[in-house]
Amino acid sequence: RLPLASPSRMLRTVLPLLILSLSSASAFVTPSIPLRAMGRTSVLRNSRPTISMQAVDDKTEVREYFNSEGFNRWNKIYSESDDVNKVQMFIRTGHQQTIDKVLGWVDADGSAAAGQTFCDAGCGVGSLAIPLAERGANVKASDISSAMASEAARRAEQMDLKGSATFETADLESLTGKYDTVSCIDVLIHYPTEKMDDMVGHLCSLTDSRFIISFAPFTPFYAALKWVGSMAPGPSKATRAYLHKEEDVVASLEKRGFKVQRSEMTATNFYFSRLLEAVKQ
Repeated sequence: RLPLASPSRMLRTVLPLLILSLSSASAFVTPSIPLRAMGRTSVLRNSRPTISMQAVDDKTEVREYFNSEGFNRWNKIYSESDDVNKVQMFIRTGHQQTIDKVLGWVDADGSAAAGQTFCDAGCGVGSLAIPLAERGANVKASDISSAMASEAARRAEQMDLKGSATFETADLESLTGKYDTVSCIDVLIHYPTEKMDDMVGHLCSLTDSRFIISFAPFTPFYAALKWVGSMAPGPSKATRAYLHKEEDVVASLEKRGFKVQRSEMTATNFYFSRLLEAVKQ
């Protein structure tokens, strides 16, 4: 585990930012129109029936948010734009650190360079899918937001891809196929605890080899920060955020025959993400 700053020091740093920020730490992912094929990348419409998330309908909330003001906010965060505040910069930096850790694992084992297949579930604007395809991987990426998937395809079209990348609009529950590696980065924050196990189980069913997942870990301190952030003034700023206990995620993986091989923790002042690499036994 990476060493973290003391709670008192972090609160002194984070609390003013929480109150000043117009963004929330609760959104990482990822609505549905047909889009044109673009070179070696494409965006596809997926109309498969999906599983209801819960009575409060988190899925609809996430879809609508990331197809509207959420897309503008997060597209800017996951870019090189200077038009971001301090909190958004912390999130950008933290998310990129998580992506770099995944790419470090992939570079070490040569899986992307060998042209292996990857399913990037909840791909956002392609922060992971595009670098994988640049390295030679054949990537099928998806996002619940058509705006996100379209932007990812646009960015991929501008890159020199050794492999391939296909982007589609789809929620996690509707994904099918078999892949060498399935990745799901910073998406579980949108799934309540009672839905997490089923979702992890479904994603595990898409690979017989490796599953890479990251999530916002539940600890009393992180839960307190989340509560403070929810009390910040201003209109609703994002979707509901769910923290998950690491032992619960690990237990869900093990139930499907996966064992954690490597783990990392990324922590900036406003971004906390536990990263796990699990291999099928």
